[in-house]
Amino acid sequence: MEMLTSWISAVNSVVWGVPMLVAILGVGLFLTVGLKLMPILKLGTGFKLLWSGRTPKQGDEKEGEISPFNALMTSLSATVGTGNIAGVATAIVLGGPGALFWMWCTALVGMATKFAEAVLAVKYRETDENGNHIGGPMFYIKNGLGKKWAWLGGAFAIFGSIAGFGIGNTVQSNSVAHALESSFGIDPLITGIAMMVLVGLVLMGGIKRISDVAGKLVPLMALFYIGAGLFVLATNVSEIPAAIALIFDSAFNGTAATGGFAGAAVWAAIRFGVARGVFSNEAGLGSAPIAHAAAQTKNPVSQGLVAMLGTFIDTLIVCSITGLAIVVSGEWTSGADGAALTSQAFATAIPAGEHIVSIALAIFAFTTVLGWSLYSEKCLQYLFGVKAVLPFRILWIIAIPIGAVSSLKFIWLLADTLNAMMALPNLIALLLLSPVVFKLTKEYFADKK
Repeated sequence: MEMLTSWISAVNSVVWGVPMLVAILGVGLFLTVGLKLMPILKLGTGFKLLWSGRTPKQGDEKEGEISPFNALMTSLSATVGTGNIAGVATAIVLGGPGALFWMWCTALVGMATKFAEAVLAVKYRETDENGNHIGGPMFYIKNGLGKKWAWLGGAFAIFGSIAGFGIGNTVQSNSVAHALESSFGIDPLITGIAMMVLVGLVLMGGIKRISDVAGKLVPLMALFYIGAGLFVLATNVSEIPAAIALIFDSAFNGTAATGGFAGAAVWAAIRFGVARGVFSNEAGLGSAPIAHAAAQTKNPVSQGLVAMLGTFIDTLIVCSITGLAIVVSGEWTSGADGAALTSQAFATAIPAGEHIVSIALAIFAFTTVLGWSLYSEKCLQYLFGVKAVLPFRILWIIAIPIGAVSSLKFIWLLADTLNAMMALPNLIALLLLSPVVFKLTKEYFADKK
């Protein structure tokens, strides 16, 4: 086991190393330039389409199973999670406040990546034997690049189906169990069983029920957490200018050791800021387009404009609030890490800050389990057909309480590695199919004029 762990650790250091981070940022920058900064300039258009997309247009109902709004909420259910609470804190601990700046940069180019993923997902989606629309990287690789590239789509599906059981299931239930045990003294097994029942009730209803739950729960949980974070910032409003100055200075000059903070070089700020940013918003990993492929829309570009908001909301809003709260409160020098650091930051302004973070973490992780169940299910369906869906759902539900009571260092390592390996086929496809994205986008806005 030690040899296997060592081998996977070595692979992990490669797939999450400099080449991968450069590839994800590079593809995002290439798409941003190729789209002439459209994702940033058309942010308002995206929000208008999101609001009008709460219900599909007449005639679009037959084009998918869920509304454009719920498609985004489903993808956000998987991305807004532990990365926004624990991941941001860890990035600041390892890379200093400057890591937050590089997270912002990752998000800005990641919007173009997420846009392109959704455009291709809708463009090349298929209808399964039950009449449901399915899509994602495996389908736009197969249908967009041709049969000779089908093996690449199969590789993505294999990585996605296995990674989900770690990063989207057991790791999440484990995080919830530990958070509720430390804050409220709840036994991890009870938490695991409760999550298993709740997820099971939702999961057996398929994508429509998952999207319905996500459409209601994700906005509520996001507003709850953002509201608490804004209260922390308001309490420390006089510290915000200095905090922002520190973030920018640390991004380019590194951070000196102070208090319980060991110090960090510029490279550490870049590395951990980019890595945690990608982990949080998943731009480039290829997961979100699986949800957007089921949207009730005839136009791939309009769904792309909605999809890119996922990166904006996840990183530039939710992660920013977490990071700023940690910096303005001064707790980033305390020596704490992960969710505990975020809890301490919130507790400086809110007496029940620890409980608020624990509740938010629990809800975020619960919706992540729902979102990732869809991703892994569609990956397995691509490999084995509709017959694999029911056995998968049963295994997915059983894994939840196991994760809640287990030590998951190896599972986390394996899932994190496979998660990065999902990005490789997806990034290749995005580059090769970028002319399709540029052409469809140009035609869409030309028609609007």
